[in-house]
Amino acid sequence: MNRFLLTFLHAILITGLTMDLAAQRNNAETPESKAGGSKLLSDALNKNLPRWLRFTGEYRSRLEGFTGGGFHTDNEDFYLLHRLRLNMSIQPIGWLKFYFQGQDARVFSKNSAPYGPPFQDIMDLRMAYVELGDVEKRATGFRVGRQELLFGERRLVGHGGWLNTARSFDAVRATVHHNGYRVDAFATSVVNIRDGKFNESAAGDNLHGLYGAIDHLVPKAVLEPYVLWRLAPRLKTELGTMANLDLKTFGFRYVGKLPANFDYNTEVARQIGSVGTDDIGAWAGHWLIGCTVTRAPYQPRLIIEYNYASGDRAPLDGKRGTFDQLYPTAHDKYGLADQVGWRNIHHVRSGFEFRPNPKWLMMGNYHSWWLASARDGLYNAGGVLIAQVADGSAGRHVGQELDFQAVYSLQKQIQVSGGYAYLFPGNFLQKATPGKPYHFPYLMLNYVF
Repeated sequence: MNRFLLTFLHAILITGLTMDLAAQRNNAETPESKAGGSKLLSDALNKNLPRWLRFTGEYRSRLEGFTGGGFHTDNEDFYLLHRLRLNMSIQPIGWLKFYFQGQDARVFSKNSAPYGPPFQDIMDLRMAYVELGDVEKRATGFRVGRQELLFGERRLVGHGGWLNTARSFDAVRATVHHNGYRVDAFATSVVNIRDGKFNESAAGDNLHGLYGAIDHLVPKAVLEPYVLWRLAPRLKTELGTMANLDLKTFGFRYVGKLPANFDYNTEVARQIGSVGTDDIGAWAGHWLIGCTVTRAPYQPRLIIEYNYASGDRAPLDGKRGTFDQLYPTAHDKYGLADQVGWRNIHHVRSGFEFRPNPKWLMMGNYHSWWLASARDGLYNAGGVLIAQVADGSAGRHVGQELDFQAVYSLQKQIQVSGGYAYLFPGNFLQKATPGKPYHFPYLMLNYVF
């Protein structure tokens, strides 16, 4: 507990210093402040540089911890995460850009040592690419090098930004926009993060894909079809031999707005392929409907959500039914505590969010989960198996979770947030593990400079 108090005071000190800096900058007489805007600290540097050269930065500090790790008694930890990013952009002409990002991610006061990913990776090159055109804003764009990939709601391909080390890809990406259509074509290999060594992608571990968007089929809606092809060497078959993965994912995402302030979001994906002699057949889906109550105080948004991902029904039959969530940004998709991922799961969620004023955002959610197959296991947000009873005798109800979060935007570039999740173990966790409840609190500061 003394260590927790020490790290907590450390986080508060950093937050206080940053707020004090922001207050000093707010009191400064600048055209931006008089106009109600905000100015980055890096602007003072950039104004003395050529217009084709720009520097920016990001700093994040997060205090987090847990009790009941692995649903075991006396398994707890509290630690402080720091992440610093330094960005450099070189754009000699409008259609040509070079971008670089260095990242320093560190963890303090954690129980386990030596530290490593996803908590620590001391100063490494996270992004370095050259871009022709603009993949986000222009009709065409071509980007090659180390970069982020973000598609749809990032349930299958994303940067994993909640993680202290986050994710990037060594990739080639081409984008075309035309008359309400968009398509991204890419060939990538995920970067393996290794603290103390230069991060490199692994040979043969590849993801290729086409991701589209059509925004004129239905008013106020976007359809996003996609095809993803993952290849990876040396995975185990169900009989334990080593073989290569050949996995194809076909799917779509459909998101839009309805009358009376309703909105919806759905995504369905089907997977086929093989691992050596094992055949793959899996699928997953996401369905959400929301409503903003404009006549109520603070105009709350209410949501109901259901997620499903198939599991494996017979572990040794040569047929793999567990859905592969690929490379997601999975934090808080299936619960704030991140003890559940998009694999072998039925997930029901209800929640709300509202803004007491423009600077505050408040959120609360209730979650309940069941295994899709009782003979398969429970996987966390990273896709890692954390509990299994192969004969299915532990039942299917995983448990329930309540979580709450608050976000305060001090300025456009300074944000403080915090949250707490409490997971109540269900019948499956009570039989497959010691069944201790899981607690997860956090306090976080984000600062862009």
